[in-house]
Amino acid sequence: MKKSIVLLAILLGSLSWISWNKKTYIGNSRAKEDIISCYNMETLNAYQQEASSVPFALLHQNPKKIENYQQVGKMITFQTEDGKEGSAYFIAAKKKTNNWLIVIQEWWGLNDNIKKEADNYYHDLGNMNVLAVDMYDGKIATTSDSAMKLMRGADMKRMVSIIQGAIARAGKNPNIYSVGWCFGGMWSLQTALLAGSNAKGSVMFYGRPETNIEKLKTLNCDIIGFFGNKDQSPSPAVVSEFEKNMQSVNKKLETYKYEAGHGFANPSNPSFNAEAAADAYKKAIAFLKSHSQQ
Repeated sequence: MKKSIVLLAILLGSLSWISWNKKTYIGNSRAKEDIISCYNMETLNAYQQEASSVPFALLHQNPKKIENYQQVGKMITFQTEDGKEGSAYFIAAKKKTNNWLIVIQEWWGLNDNIKKEADNYYHDLGNMNVLAVDMYDGKIATTSDSAMKLMRGADMKRMVSIIQGAIARAGKNPNIYSVGWCFGGMWSLQTALLAGSNAKGSVMFYGRPETNIEKLKTLNCDIIGFFGNKDQSPSPAVVSEFEKNMQSVNKKLETYKYEAGHGFANPSNPSFNAEAAADAYKKAIAFLKSHSQQ
């Protein structure tokens, strides 16, 4: 009788061990993604703190309204990783393709300027699906004060979920490219990190670089960045550190620097630098085309 009880206990113990290992294995399959999300918070929270400050707000002049703008795309919704719904300005490729460009707004929100930029990239890249994500869930700022308030109340975990949802919206095994300005420049790099092996190229127009070396090691694509020597967010010193960090982990980063200030590539910005913006745009298109998977 005792022998039977011992054998039964061993059997139950073995089944429990197998069940625990199965759960552990399944959990570990998402471990890398969970770690990246955790790392995201370091950079994103630092940006949120900076962008919620008056000195940062003073770097931004109120954007000009774009007149007579005719949209090429349309607004759509998609499921996000937190179980909610996200929205984006979408332009479908003319032919079926797995190439997706995720376009990310400035701190103003998904306004007409960003939609027009999405239109431009769509026309000049050729066969590419373009998805300009709404990181503020419908909110748009028109003044630096209102943008600062939006940033103070922003939920960075929600924004990570929106990007993850946008990547999932691209379907099975997509080729993910990204481009963004300022707030969106930072998110363009973060999108490449979140996309993992599906990331094929990322364009940063200024924006806070990632400083976590371990996170940079997980990058699976090349990065191109455009920065202003008169900018303070990021400053030339921060850009130089980013270059050194990328080199230290053997990741390819091209940087181009202009004698321009913050937001120089935004046509609706009163401090718009047309010459620098045109050169940067030309290089961005060439970069994306050279990295596209046809």
